[in-house]
Amino acid sequence: MLRLTCPCCGAAADETELAPGGEAHLLRQGPGSSDDAFEAYLFQRKNPYGVHFERWRHAHGCGKWFHAARDTRTLEVFGTYSAQVSAPPQDILDRIAEKHPGFSSEGGQ
Repeated sequence: MLRLTCPCCGAAADETELAPGGEAHLLRQGPGSSDDAFEAYLFQRKNPYGVHFERWRHAHGCGKWFHAARDTRTLEVFGTYSAQVSAPPQDILDRIAEKHPGFSSEGGQ
């Protein structure tokens, strides 16, 4: 079972207490964007077999959104962090790089 620590309230929560929100760090597209950009925003998502950055909501807790970095192969969690940032914190990227040499947050592994 996946277990994440909510960075907002500090509670360790099982996945049954959380609501998934899809891929983290997306560039949002709105009314002024092209049709192609809006289509890409709505439908084209990464679905990696490996390191992935995701959004989660502590639905049965504080109710706040946060981001998590984890490995989809092993369910290993590298860390959780605020949803108010535009990129993963360096300490989490360092933890990922220790386990996955050559990892790049831009292109994956």
